[in-house]
Amino acid sequence: MSSTAGPRAAGVESIVGAAGGQAAGERADHPLTPLTPVFAARMDGFDLRRPLTAAEAAAIEAAMDRYAVLVFPGQQLDDEQQLAFGSNFGPVEDTPTLVDQERRRLATARINDISNLGADGRILAADDRRRMFNLGNRLWHSDSSFKATPAKYSMLHARVIPPEGGETEFADMRAAWDALPAKEQARIRDLVCEHSLIFSRAMLGFDEFTPAERERCAPVPQRLVRRHAGSGRLSLYLSSHAGRIRGWPVPEALMLLRDLVEHATQRAFVYSHRWSVNDLVVWDNRCTMHRGRAYDDKAYPRDMRRVTLMDSASTLEQAA
Repeated sequence: MSSTAGPRAAGVESIVGAAGGQAAGERADHPLTPLTPVFAARMDGFDLRRPLTAAEAAAIEAAMDRYAVLVFPGQQLDDEQQLAFGSNFGPVEDTPTLVDQERRRLATARINDISNLGADGRILAADDRRRMFNLGNRLWHSDSSFKATPAKYSMLHARVIPPEGGETEFADMRAAWDALPAKEQARIRDLVCEHSLIFSRAMLGFDEFTPAERERCAPVPQRLVRRHAGSGRLSLYLSSHAGRIRGWPVPEALMLLRDLVEHATQRAFVYSHRWSVNDLVVWDNRCTMHRGRAYDDKAYPRDMRRVTLMDSASTLEQAA
C-alpha cells in the first residue's frame, strides 16, 4: 500500500483524540491506522468470513464515516462471503452495471466483475467490446452515479493481481469541497448535474451501445454538492459520468466539471492503493471518487470482484 497524499501517514497511536478517547470506529481489537493525513485507513483484526456482531458492524460504519476508505488486508473471501459482509451495511445492488449483461463471467449479477477475463476465464482480446468499455474504469468516477439511486459503499476484493500496475486511486471529495474558495462554493452549491454511462464512455470515443443499453443509460439528475449523511459534512459529487449541468450550456458545464475534477484530484486529496491478493477495500461513493490505474491487461490476468450497496435515495431527495 502506498499513499500519494503528502507526508508519511500517521501511526496507529495518533488516532487517539485529544480528549483521550478512541477515534471513531476504533476498538482495541480492531485498530485503525490512517493512510493519509486527511482520509483512508487500514482496519485490522477482522476475519470477514465470519458474521459480524452488531458492535463490529457499527464500528466499521463509524470508521467509514470518518475515513471514507477502509483497507481490510488478508481477507480470503468467496463471493457469498463478500455478499454477506456487504449486506451488513445496506441493500446490495442487483445489477451494478447497465451494459453487457449477456456475457457475464460470474454466476450472480450482484457481484460486479472488475476483471480482464471472459466467460471462458481467458484474457479478453485486445479489440473485445468489453475491454474497450472497461477502459472507462480508469476515469475518475463514483460508482452508479448514473442511476437514479446511486451507490453507498463499494467493496472491491482482489483475487488475482498483475505483477505491477493496476493500483486504485481514491480522492476525498469532502476535503476538496472544504478547500474551495467561499465564492466558488456559493456559485456551485445548488447546481444539478446529469449523469450517464454514455457521457463517461464518450470521453474515450466509445459509442457502441445497443438501443436497449441507450435506453437503460438515460441521464439521471444528481446534486453537484451534497451533504454526507454519516459525517454531516458537505462534499462535491463528481464523476466522469456527469456530462451536463441543468440550465448551463454544454461547453461551459463541461469546463466547470473538468476544473472541479482537476481541483479535487490534487495530490493532497488522493490515496493510491497498491493491491495485495485478498485485500478488501471499502469506500464511500457519497464522498469519494476513484479510478483504476493502467497495467498490462493483454498479458496478465486481473480478477477483482466488487459488491456495491445502494444509497437511500436520489441525491435530490436527500437533505442538502
